[in-house]
Amino acid sequence: MREVEAERFVAATPDALRRLLSPATLVEYEGSFVARGTRSDGDATVVTVAGGGLEFDLRVTETADGWRYEQVGQQGPFDAMETEVTVTAANEGSRIRAVSRVSLGLPIPFADRVAGWKRRGELRRLLDAVADDA
Repeated sequence: MREVEAERFVAATPDALRRLLSPATLVEYEGSFVARGTRSDGDATVVTVAGGGLEFDLRVTETADGWRYEQVGQQGPFDAMETEVTVTAANEGSRIRAVSRVSLGLPIPFADRVAGWKRRGELRRLLDAVADDA
C-alpha cells in the first residue's frame, strides 16, 4: 500500500463545505470518474462510478470531521483503495485534507508508487474543485 496526501486552505466554513460536498461530488471533483448513481447501505452511501472503461462502487461513510471512502469489489482500478477527507476550521475558513492509501496488487516494481502518483493528482484536483466552488 502506498499513502499519499494533499491539503489546502479554503475560504469557507466547515459547515459550508459539508453542505457543498456529498459522496457523489467527492468522486466527481477528483476528475477521473463520473457518479452514475447512489444508494444507501446501512450507515454508508454506495456510489457507482464509471470512466475509462471501468464501472465500480465506492462505499462512502460520513465521519465526525468529513468522509471516508473505499473501493468495493474487484472491478475498480486498484487492488485496494481507501481515502479519508477531513475538514477542520482554520483562520476564518477551513483546512481540507485528503489522505489516500492505494495498492495495485501487482508484482511489478514501483507499481504502487505509480498508483500513488496518480492518486495524489486526483486528490489535488478534488481540493482545487472544492476551493473553486466554495
